Amino acid sequence: MPYGAPAKASGSWETAPGRCGVAAYAVTSTNRERQTVDHKIVVQNLYKIFGNHPRKGVKLLKQGYTKDQILEKTGLGVGIADVSFHVDEGEILVIMGLSGSGKSTLVRCLNRLIEPTDGKILLEGTDVTSLNREELRQLRQKRFGMVFQHFALFPRRSVIRNVEYGLEVQKVPAAERSERAMIALEQVGLKGWEDSYPAQLSGGMQQRVGLARALALDPDIMLMDEAFSALDPLIRRDMQDELIKLQEKMHKTIIFISHDLDEALKLGDRIILMKDGHIVQEGTAEAILTSPADEYVAKFVQDVDISKVVTADTIMKNPGEVASFAHDGPKAALWKMRQAGLSSIYVQHKNRLVGLVRAEDASAALKAGDKDLRNILVTDIHRVSPDTPAYELFPLLVESSPVAVVDSEDHLMGVIIKGSLLAALAEGVQTNGMAE
Repeated sequence: MPYGAPAKASGSWETAPGRCGVAAYAVTSTNRERQTVDHKIVVQNLYKIFGNHPRKGVKLLKQGYTKDQILEKTGLGVGIADVSFHVDEGEILVIMGLSGSGKSTLVRCLNRLIEPTDGKILLEGTDVTSLNREELRQLRQKRFGMVFQHFALFPRRSVIRNVEYGLEVQKVPAAERSERAMIALEQVGLKGWEDSYPAQLSGGMQQRVGLARALALDPDIMLMDEAFSALDPLIRRDMQDELIKLQEKMHKTIIFISHDLDEALKLGDRIILMKDGHIVQEGTAEAILTSPADEYVAKFVQDVDISKVVTADTIMKNPGEVASFAHDGPKAALWKMRQAGLSSIYVQHKNRLVGLVRAEDASAALKAGDKDLRNILVTDIHRVSPDTPAYELFPLLVESSPVAVVDSEDHLMGVIIKGSLLAALAEGVQTNGMAE
């Protein structure tokens, strides 16, 4: 269901006969209020028009004029055009597009570094666009941390004094500033460099200082605008990995701006793709790659390695029969394998995966008179998490098949065999080809 569409409440539409329209409006209003509270950030019908009399541009957009037509007709520049989306608590949302798509304008509108022309930005239900200057200043200092493409470090301040800067602006006492700055530097792996100066650091290290400066404020929302774009490819990948590790510990809400699809696929829980100020598609990486919304999106994603996006949980099959370590012996295990047409069977104990038994081992154990699976249980088996990308599965399947997909508590969720992996990748490639 599209964002903002009202959900039908059971019984609500049948109440108050003769006043159906009133009842429908009440349900819609209630659901929209609930949605804005449930999400961390909700952006509703946001516009940004650059130039004199910008509301004229909003009016023309609503009438169906394009960005180029409005520029030619009025001289107004369309930055954002009727953009609506939400961001959930602890999510990394990547907003991407080519130069001029509106992605950087959009992220700056969220904390009103750029003033929106129209629309709403709701932070946990509070409309950011309605805040006065002092309220906005407090919001920027307490709730938002920003990391830009260019490091913007003070060259004559040491690393720790650069990290302390935002806290200094907030008039945080010196001892607390230093303590919080050191914690942030340790989080980004720069402990021991606090007394150095920016010129003594590599580009990647300087960007880590910028990230630490944002983290020292302890914001719950991070706005990262092309944060790693200025870095060399290897350093960039290292910073992406570092951000993923930090997010596993801190669970910040992150809006990450990028023009790099590989970066978006690696970092994003969800991706928004923009063009000419509009959102053209929103969804998970896999949804965008396998079901592009239009030709523009299809061309954007056509060169992506599908094996980096398809994950174990989308490939896995039902494991079918499993053996019980506590109750099954070789004969029962063989019977279950025969019934399911398997040459091996996974073994669980107290609902947790403990290993695998092969048919030939079970047959030998049965002839030897064994009554349990203890002597033939293979515990050195491959386990992967549901979010493991397909390219990491290939070497495991070369060594052995199948591969078990388990959750964090070793509950067996599914099984991957070589055939299902190859079939899934072939289907993904064909889908991309058809979209072109």
